[in-house]
Amino acid sequence: QVQLVESGGGSVQAGGSLRLSCAASGYTASRGCMGWFRQAPGKEREGVATIGSGGITSYADSVKGRFTISRDNAKNTLYLQMNSLKPEDTAMYYCAADATYACYPRFSNFRYWGQGTQVTVSS
Repeated sequence: QVQLVESGGGSVQAGGSLRLSCAASGYTASRGCMGWFRQAPGKEREGVATIGSGGITSYADSVKGRFTISRDNAKNTLYLQMNSLKPEDTAMYYCAADATYACYPRFSNFRYWGQGTQVTVSS
């Protein structure tokens, strides 16, 4: 049984930083594509960043240059380093694993999803 458990969310002021973690069990993080998605109240879920099995990363335009996705294969954990946070980054952030056909943030074709961790950025 695959489990993805996110942590690291919280409340910060604009300009601050947070690092999200996603611990995977029952799934080998290095095996396939993993990603981060987010959903703000009243809005559709959107892709933030993805990382493929070969380490190739892809980002949504709204976070390029501010967020970095990475993976520690030894710890079987996915990370999202978020810098220069803005109020519009406020959302529930979800970890996802095992994309079925494409490894880009605009595709939510993932088999497994975590429960989410809340990020709140105040101005």
